[in-house]
Amino acid sequence: MKGGSMRNAGPRRGSGNDTLFAAIGEFLHLHGLDPAPAHYSFAHAALTDPTIGAAVARLSDGGVRLSRRDIAALGGSVSARRPIAPLPPPDDSAARLVEQTQKQVDGFADLMSSMRQETTGFGRDLEETAAAIQRQPNIAGLDEIARLTGAMTARIRDTETRLANATAETDALRTKLGEALAQARRDPLTGLFNRLGFEEAFATPVAKGAPRCVAVVDVDHFKRFNDEHGHGVGDRVLSAIGRGLETACKEHLVARYGGEEFAVLMDGIPLVRAAAMLDRAREDLAKRTFRDRETGTPLRRITLSAGVVAVRPGEVLGAVLARADELLYTAKAEGRDRVCTA
Repeated sequence: MKGGSMRNAGPRRGSGNDTLFAAIGEFLHLHGLDPAPAHYSFAHAALTDPTIGAAVARLSDGGVRLSRRDIAALGGSVSARRPIAPLPPPDDSAARLVEQTQKQVDGFADLMSSMRQETTGFGRDLEETAAAIQRQPNIAGLDEIARLTGAMTARIRDTETRLANATAETDALRTKLGEALAQARRDPLTGLFNRLGFEEAFATPVAKGAPRCVAVVDVDHFKRFNDEHGHGVGDRVLSAIGRGLETACKEHLVARYGGEEFAVLMDGIPLVRAAAMLDRAREDLAKRTFRDRETGTPLRRITLSAGVVAVRPGEVLGAVLARADELLYTAKAEGRDRVCTA
């Protein structure tokens, strides 16, 4: 998802043809245009003509892609949009390693428990046998048998103690691994689910015929906010936004998908209710006044833009997010601080 994350695509001055060529390639990528001749010509004009460049910078302020209508109004044409590139897979190798290790520890813990039970039973049987032998009169070498069985019993009891300690350590490790696995699915800043947690939740099927909706939410002009107030303040605002989304979307899964982007998975409600829920969250945030902790100075107004879609039967997450992301771009292009559905 790239809503609000693209750089402005206004005029860029270079020191030669190579620089201009690179700038054109970047322009085409930012606006989802294939390197067709018509697109190349428009990009060249946008980067070399001050009038067109200023218009492009104004229309794309905050990372909004130019629409077909925008390009046509500026004298260009669009033959095709480049499909949204699929998101790269998350780096969840650490979580997978923890999960694999936990399975191994679980197996080891089961083995240790089984060994304890067998050892305890053997030690009890040995003690009972030794006691029975000692009750029999006139058995040659009774003292030696008693000594040997006593030594064996002591070793078995020592083994039982060590097995008990090892089992306790294994159980503690199992608990820690479970906690680590849960943390691997959480965003450390907001405490919300992260991208991995969201994707695993989406992979869990809903009841047949039950509605499911997904929203992509982006904080408007957040890069500018960070530049003005610093990342420390920005992090506190992101945490507050996450809490606000959780409050507004109770019983549904809210995740910080990356940067200033959030994703919401809403099961069991139709699209109209999902959109209304996100709109209430947007309104609540727009009414809030954030202040600088050190100075008490009010910060500028914070708003959200969102795209919400109903998941189609059998639709994969990448396709769902691509549709929601397009609606997010629409919300930003129409002025931000709004929720768009289709």
